[in-house]
Amino acid sequence: MRHIYLILLCATLCALDAFPQAEKIVKRDYAKLANYDESKVPAYTLPDPLLCKDGTRVTTVREWEQKRRPELLEMFTTYMFGHVPQTSDKLDYEVREVKTDALHGRAIRKQVIIYLTSERTNGPHIDLQLYLPADAKGKTPVFLGISFLPNWTIYDDPDLNVPDSITRPDGHRVQAPARGSMDKSWQLDKILAHGYGLATFCYNDITPDYDDGFARGVIPYFYRPGQTYPDPDQWGAIAAWAWGASRALDYLETDAQIDARRVAIIGHSRLGKAAVWAGASDPRFALVISGNSGCCGVALSRRCYGETVEAMNVRFPHWFCGNYKQFNAREPYMPFDQHELVALIAPRPLYIASASEDNWSDQRGEFLGGKGAEPVYALYGLTGISTNEMPPVDQPSMDGTIAYHNRRGPHAILPYDWEMFLRFADRYFK
Repeated sequence: MRHIYLILLCATLCALDAFPQAEKIVKRDYAKLANYDESKVPAYTLPDPLLCKDGTRVTTVREWEQKRRPELLEMFTTYMFGHVPQTSDKLDYEVREVKTDALHGRAIRKQVIIYLTSERTNGPHIDLQLYLPADAKGKTPVFLGISFLPNWTIYDDPDLNVPDSITRPDGHRVQAPARGSMDKSWQLDKILAHGYGLATFCYNDITPDYDDGFARGVIPYFYRPGQTYPDPDQWGAIAAWAWGASRALDYLETDAQIDARRVAIIGHSRLGKAAVWAGASDPRFALVISGNSGCCGVALSRRCYGETVEAMNVRFPHWFCGNYKQFNAREPYMPFDQHELVALIAPRPLYIASASEDNWSDQRGEFLGGKGAEPVYALYGLTGISTNEMPPVDQPSMDGTIAYHNRRGPHAILPYDWEMFLRFADRYFK
């Protein structure tokens, strides 16, 4: 069956490459897969995060950490995100620049290259950009952000060397964004003012965000001899981006100016999914922020509202491992749901951010994903989301270890979101 599955999958990928109209068909069908009618949400029963595969029930932190948590982690790895390569040694890195008077003396800026393989010359690497407050006393907590754009677009730094063009993962060179079109979703001034640092890297450093049959990026470097495509239980792009975040954290642990015990991982949309998986699979991240992560992030899949498992796998076949496609339009048969992904973050704090105009990401499903993880947080004596009812728009619930807000506006990370994230981080990092 495994070989038959791979043959069918490869045939589908070849068909999409061979026929220009196939992409239009996929996009049209993708839209039809969405449901925006709450009355059409099917009846569902969520898996119990504390019920083990052998039928026994977890009642202590020890049982959770030694038995149930490893079970859930393995299920999410095998059937959704895929296994990542195990490396025995930390990867090499090179600090290319340290500027102590960046942003007119307000920040220290570092440019770091993190090599993802032994191939240092032409192999994949992370370009990590790090800003720290210049007046910091002692080690600085840091937000680690997975970015859609090259790291030099995070802030319009007047003395930053911005290239005239950039090379996309497919090898084509394109004109770089002009200075005035910088990515304002990263509120660096606010972050520095709170006494935190910001480290960012572009997700395309790890693997491209399009279906190329996993021929580019870091994944082919870990193929077995003769292998040309990941096995059904091996990593897709989201697991690769999360893996890259952990490699960035490897570097942050070596930097004497950074408090690596207080690093928050943050991402938006598909990168919100990656940030949540990074936080779930790597307990070194002290705080996790989900920005509109939606289906396959923190929103319950069994609600089938907005984006769905099938919609994700049809439009973005490279995001998840091959095994996940067996759950297209079969959410009730999944051995888990996303509240259990949230539970894997316990007892660490998590912020779930929704947006009122972002029905695609299922705001209520994101809220319920957080609520469903509360039994695990309760094992640690912690409150999850501190309200039983979904909060009104622009009225965040931040008293529990899981914070939630449904901010007015579109699918984005806006200054309001950062104000809430920073306020929440202050509770744990100060």
